[in-house]
Amino acid sequence: MAKYSVHEAKTNLSKLIASAIEGDEVVIARGAVPVVRLVPVIARSKRQFGVLKGKISIDQDFSDPLPDDELDGWNG
Repeated sequence: MAKYSVHEAKTNLSKLIASAIEGDEVVIARGAVPVVRLVPVIARSKRQFGVLKGKISIDQDFSDPLPDDELDGWNG
């Protein structure tokens, strides 16, 4: 674990980012107290539209008004 002061982190931020991406543990401290750990962000996969096409359906009465007894349950 590499520990850096805030001043050192400001000065060497690009190097610290590269180090964290390579898997090294980078800790930034205020004085002698560690306060932040620098870790890489895991990239999300891209969304793929249309994946559920044909797998879900909406009932014909989906947009019909709710019955009064069910509305009472929502309105309290």
